[in-house]
Amino acid sequence: MPAVALAPRTTAERKAYWARLLPALAVLAALTRAPSFARPLWNPDEGYLAVQARILAQGGQLYETVVDRKPPFVPWLYQAAFALGGSGSLTTVRILAVLAQLLTAVLLASLARRRWGDTAGRTAGLLHLLISVGLNPEDAQAAGFEVFILPSTAAAMWCADRRRWGAAGTAVAAAFLTKQTGGAVLLPVVWLALRHGAPRTALPRLAAGAVLPVLGAALATNPAGFVFWTVTGSGSYATFTGSELHVLSRGLANTAILAVACAGLIPPVVRLLRTPRTGTAPADLWLWPASSALAVALGLHFFGHYYLQLTPPLALLATAALQVLPRKRLTAAVLTSVGCCALFLAWGLLAPRPELTHAQRLASAVASRTAHADRVLVWGIHPETYWLAARTPASRYLTAGLLTNYSGGRDGPRIGEKYGVEGAWPVFRAEMTTHAPALVVDDSRGKPYAPARVPTLRRLLTARYEQVGEVDGAVLYARVR
Repeated sequence: MPAVALAPRTTAERKAYWARLLPALAVLAALTRAPSFARPLWNPDEGYLAVQARILAQGGQLYETVVDRKPPFVPWLYQAAFALGGSGSLTTVRILAVLAQLLTAVLLASLARRRWGDTAGRTAGLLHLLISVGLNPEDAQAAGFEVFILPSTAAAMWCADRRRWGAAGTAVAAAFLTKQTGGAVLLPVVWLALRHGAPRTALPRLAAGAVLPVLGAALATNPAGFVFWTVTGSGSYATFTGSELHVLSRGLANTAILAVACAGLIPPVVRLLRTPRTGTAPADLWLWPASSALAVALGLHFFGHYYLQLTPPLALLATAALQVLPRKRLTAAVLTSVGCCALFLAWGLLAPRPELTHAQRLASAVASRTAHADRVLVWGIHPETYWLAARTPASRYLTAGLLTNYSGGRDGPRIGEKYGVEGAWPVFRAEMTTHAPALVVDDSRGKPYAPARVPTLRRLLTARYEQVGEVDGAVLYARVR
């Protein structure tokens, strides 16, 4: 939708506008994130990050003593949050997630207001916050990678719209350093640079802003490890060979869930597509959601939290569509979004979390059978057990997925030692010698990465450990002294 000609605003008018809108957005951001404070954690990603942050705080090195297929920003953010609020709770991180959503809404409001006026600004900010909870609560309410991508991607578009190309590049870099798929916002940003007719000056500044922070992050960690774990070492992860039906079913389910949350936004966007005005709409309104959709599909796993990246561009696109429709359509879109938001908030507050209960019971058993200084190996996909038990992992590989390719809930045949991350098993064997765990927890519970199908782990348990207990199907093994 083309921008409308807006009269210049005085400083007093701008201050009055934001003085009214900011408190409303802040209250809504806090309300929509309220369920996140109701549980100690929501999903394994939060557990993984919490364990990483503790290891880093104890002098560990990212991509060396603890590893993950993600860039460093969110582990560092967790480490900083723990330094402020302690590592026994995610409350500080959850507050940061509220602020991330608020900042995203403010940037969208500013972007929409600049293009279409005051009402559009309010609409974009409110719609984003209302639909941002429109996923399974363990995806929408978790303080994971995706929620911290959002302000950087919105900032990249905000800066590009104002032709601040160096800052736009830095925002793109921040999104990439939060999660690799955040870099997808570079596509609409580059298009804006070309559209504004200054590629000779804009593109070099954009490139410098994007590249320098990434180089700095690589140098601040382990450059070789940074490149491997964030770029080149995920080939086996980014495939759904042997799990096609499982992965596609998940993708369709999560798409349907987000569609319910966006029930108020879909009709105006469809109407925009069907009208002649579509041809005059700025391409960035379509490139941003399109590039975000590509980012969702890129890993070929379609987890619900991946879809969070779609919410800012969808809110902005719907805002643009509503500008050419009667006022009653705007009212209907907002009210429908409010109703859907209420349903998702109720889901978040009331739905049981059996896996959290299992992890808590297992962590209690681990803590009771080990000393605080003991190292523990949890063979499973729930690293939060380490955090809940306050025990140090015996391995840098915090889940069995990195060693067996079970990552992403894959249920096909490509699971086992030979499908793990390249070079991981020699390192793991050395760790089991150097930092032999006092307790090994087999939390596979019938999954295809069970020790019976992993020869190295099976031999380790047979030679050096004995079974000492069981918790909800998870088997505990103590080292034979």
